[in-house]
Amino acid sequence: MLYLALFGPPGAGKGTQAKKIAEKYQLLHLSTGDILRQEIANSSPLGLRAAGIIQRGELLSDEVVMALVENAIETNKEAAGFLLDGFPRTVKQAEMLDTYLRASSERGLNGLLSIEVDKGELTRRMLKRAELEGRADDTEEAIRNRFAEYERKSLPVADHYRKQEKCFTVNGNREVEEVFRTLVDIIEKIR
Repeated sequence: MLYLALFGPPGAGKGTQAKKIAEKYQLLHLSTGDILRQEIANSSPLGLRAAGIIQRGELLSDEVVMALVENAIETNKEAAGFLLDGFPRTVKQAEMLDTYLRASSERGLNGLLSIEVDKGELTRRMLKRAELEGRADDTEEAIRNRFAEYERKSLPVADHYRKQEKCFTVNGNREVEEVFRTLVDIIEKIR
């Protein structure tokens, strides 16, 4: 079974690449945001618990997010593999994921595919997306805050997997198809 995580800052093109990778390798694309919305819509016990936390204006704990991911994997055992998008976001989540996958798949995560794009390009992409999609939340200040949050909480996840020789960096400043070909080359080597 193939377990991959797609990683990178906001605006790096993870969503675009996730669709292409999932289709090529017949992987189940697990986006934590999508999983959460589905669990809440289904009024599952986990969804109700998460909804209560969100309604109180609190952030979901690493444990709740991990439970969402575990549940999605457990209920889709027939999948050829999984592409995690937006997870893990913290080192604690990465450690929890490692423990879970080693217990269920022997070798754990095959690789963290890290798409790196310079901040100027990321800002340009996000502002353009805001303009095209009418997204009021993509202001320059909000974008700066997201970058700071990513650097503080998420960037250490890449180091966590780099120590395990499972972090593979891709230059995301290129065209979509070039980035995709590079990702495919990496996946072919680690699967």
